[in-house]
Formats: sequence, C-alpha cells, structure tokens
Amino acid sequence: MKTALITGASSGIGLELAKIHAQKGDDLVLVARSEQKLLDLKKELESRHKIKVTVAAFDLSETQSAYDLFEFTEKNNISIDYLINNAGFGDFEEFSKSDLNKATQMIDLNISSLTILTRLYLDGMLERKSGKIMQLASTASFQPGPLMAVYYATKHYVLAFSEAIAEELKGSGVTVTALCPGPTASGFQSAADLGDSKLVKNKKLPTSAEVAQYGYHAMLNGKRVAIHGFQNKLMAFSVRFTPRSWVTALVKKLSAKA
Repeated sequence: MKTALITGASSGIGLELAKIHAQKGDDLVLVARSEQKLLDLKKELESRHKIKVTVAAFDLSETQSAYDLFEFTEKNNISIDYLINNAGFGDFEEFSKSDLNKATQMIDLNISSLTILTRLYLDGMLERKSGKIMQLASTASFQPGPLMAVYYATKHYVLAFSEAIAEELKGSGVTVTALCPGPTASGFQSAADLGDSKLVKNKKLPTSAEVAQYGYHAMLNGKRVAIHGFQNKLMAFSVRFTPRSWVTALVKKLSAKA
C-alpha cells in the first residue's frame, strides 16, 4: 500500500488527483486550509475505496506550516511515496496596484512551502530508493506574465527547480514531474479574480479531472515536464524563438480584461 500526500486537495486539480489515487488503492494525506471540506472528502473516499485518508488542515501560505506538516506525518509514522505539491494561487492585477501582502503570501505558498516540503520528504524517498514528486507548475512557467507578474514568476521557479532536481535525482529511484496546465476549469480563476481576462472569459477550458488524469500518468512515467494540451505545447515551444519584448506584449494583450 502506497501513500500520496496532496496539498491543495480540497478543490480543483488537487481534489481530482485525490480521487485518482483513491481509485488506485493508495492511502492519502489530504492537505488544505478547509478542514471540513477535507473531512467530507475523507468520508467519501474511505467509504468508496476502502483506503485510509488522513486529514491535515494546514495553511501553507505560512511557511512554518510546511515544517509542521512534515512533523505531523513523521509523528504519525506516515511514509510518503507520492508528494504532490498542488497548492497555489494567483492574482490578476498590475503589480503597482497589487496587494503586497497577497503577493508575499503567494511567493511563500507557490515557492517556499513547495521547496521546503520537497526537501523534507526527499530524504525518505532517497533512503527507500523510490518515490515520485509532482510539482504544479503552469504554462505560465515559460514566459513573463504582465498583469500576473508575481504568479508567472513563481511558476517559472517551480519549473526550473523541478527540472534541475530531476536531473540531480537521475538514477536514484526518485522522479520529479512538473505538470504545466494552461487555464483550467477550477476554482483558480475566481480566487485570482481572473474571470474577466481574455485567457478564460467565454473559453471552453479543460476540466480539472482531465488535467489531473494527464498529470497522474505523466508522474507514473517519470516525465520531467508535462504540458497539457497541444496548443499549450506549441506555445511553450514557440516562446523559445520569439523576442522577449514580443512575448511580454502578447501575454499582456491576451491576459487583459475582455
């Protein structure tokens, strides 16, 4: 029996990944701020799939919570086979008008806590010579993002960090996968006040379940960078050959309010 720890497990891609792992018979450690949502999900998944689900209500936008989460699993003798760093959020606003506190929380969640959890759980995986890590990056990882400057920058870190340690871990039995979805039908847009952006307004977006299924199989196969959707793959590739000033101007135009 293997155990998957999933952050941001109460909604969106994290929720769908929890359901997939449960269907495969994996035990779960579900992490999010909303304890009640996690308890409801625990009841559903344990009843349906006869697995063990542990609820861990932590706010990972406070980096101390990452250490507390690791200590919690250690005290409960829970060995983590799959670490899925899914928790994250964005903000749709010009940086000069943005909420600085929200920006720093975004950095702490999207970067700092992700890095801390990866480092802490990596030791056990290396000792067992087995483990899989999935980091939720984004198609935002591949270019700067005017109107969501901090979010795009955090996701660039996730991608670069994941690719680097994936190479370091080559041959160790531990793999790292950076999942890079584009805009997805989930709670992300409302949390980021992104509903009026041309990126999502009146667009048919892939579902969280579709992205989760794609990411799950990419992780199992040890794929380092998994970009969901043909158009997203094309965009990520084309950025390499486009002048940087053109890229930022295009991203700003595509992201602006409809």
